[in-house]
Amino acid sequence: MKANAVGSFFKKYTMILALVAVAIFFTITTQGKILFSQNINNLISQNGYVFVLAAGMLCCILTGGNIDLSVGSVVCFTGAIGAVIMQGGANMWVAVLVMFLVGLLIGAFQGFWIAWIHVPPFIATLAGMYTFRGLSNVILQGYAVEIANKDFLKVFGGGADCYVPDFIGKGEGLNLTCLVAAIAVAVIFVLLTLRKLSIQKKMGILQSTTMDLVRTAVICVLVVWIGYKLASYKGIPTVLIWIALVLLIYNYVTNRTAIGRHLYAVGGNEKATRLSGVNTRLVYFIAYANMGLLASLAGILTVARATSAQPTYGQGYEMDAIASCFIGGASAYGGTGKISGVIIGAILMGLINQGMSIMGIEANYQRVVKGIVLLLAVMFDVLSKREKR
Repeated sequence: MKANAVGSFFKKYTMILALVAVAIFFTITTQGKILFSQNINNLISQNGYVFVLAAGMLCCILTGGNIDLSVGSVVCFTGAIGAVIMQGGANMWVAVLVMFLVGLLIGAFQGFWIAWIHVPPFIATLAGMYTFRGLSNVILQGYAVEIANKDFLKVFGGGADCYVPDFIGKGEGLNLTCLVAAIAVAVIFVLLTLRKLSIQKKMGILQSTTMDLVRTAVICVLVVWIGYKLASYKGIPTVLIWIALVLLIYNYVTNRTAIGRHLYAVGGNEKATRLSGVNTRLVYFIAYANMGLLASLAGILTVARATSAQPTYGQGYEMDAIASCFIGGASAYGGTGKISGVIIGAILMGLINQGMSIMGIEANYQRVVKGIVLLLAVMFDVLSKREKR
C-alpha cells in the first residue's frame, strides 16, 4: 500500500518535483544569481508570451494532441500591423483592436479549414506559419518599425517604467503595493481551498485533506516570496497582470464551462462526443479561433517589450508554447491537461532558458537541453498511458 501511495505521489507531482530540482540546480550553478530580484522579474517579463500562447495551445492539444504551428508567425504579423498603424499616428486602442481582430480572423480562417474541410491541423497551421511570416516581411518591408507610443508601452509592458505604481509605499524602498497584493493572493487561495474542502466533505467525496493543505501552504509561501522579490526590485511588472488575467480566465473556461468540457470530451473520444450531440466541428473551430486571438495578445506583449516590430519576431514561439503544455502534463493524445500544468511547464522552460543564459551556455546547447526535456515529458506520458492499458 505504501509503495503504491509513493508511486502515485511521484506520478502526480513529477513535473513539480522536476521544477524544484531544476531550480535548485541553477541556484547552485549560478551561485544564487538566478534568485536575484531582477532575474525573477526578467523571468516573468521575458516569458510572458509563453504563458499566453501556452494557454491557447492547451485548448488545441486537448482536442486530440493537435497543435498550431503558425502562432509565432501570427505574433509577428499582428505586431507588425499594430506597429505600422501606430507609426501612422493612429490611436493606440484602435491599433490594439485591429491586432485582436486580425488575430481572431486568422484563427477563424485556419479553424474553418481544420473543422469543416478536415485539413489536418499540422498542415493547415504549417501553411499559416509560412504565409504570415512572409506577410510580416511584406508589411515591414524587411525593416524594424519603432513604437514611440508611451501609453501603449506602459499598458502592455514595454520599457523600463512598465510597473504598477506603488500606491501604498509611494515608491520609497520596498514596493508595498506589490507585497500586499501577493499576501492578498495567498489569502484568497487559502480561502478557496478551504471552501473546496468544505464542499467535498459535505458531498462525501474521498479526499486527502493533509496533502491539500500542505500543497496550499507551499503555494502561498511561494507566492509571498515571489511578491517580496518583485517588491525588492520595481514591483509588479505590467505584463504579469496580463499573464494572470489570461491564466485565470482559461482556468475557469477549461474547468467550469461547457466549451471546456467539450474540449476534453473531443480529445477523449471524438466519435462518442459527436454521437452525444456535441458539435465537434464547432469545438475545433473555437479552439483555433481562440488560438489566433491569444497569438495577437502575445504579439502585442512582444512588440511592447521590444518597443519595436521586426520581421524575425516570434520565431520559435510555437515550440516554446507546445513544449510548456507537454512538459506541464498535457497528453500527446489529447483529453488531458490543465492550466496549472501549463504554468509549471512555462516556468520550467523559463528557468532553463535563464539559468543557462546566466551560466553563459551557447544558445544552440540551450535548444538541445529543451529538446531533451520535451522528449522526456512526452515519453513519461506515453509510458503512463501504456501502463493504464
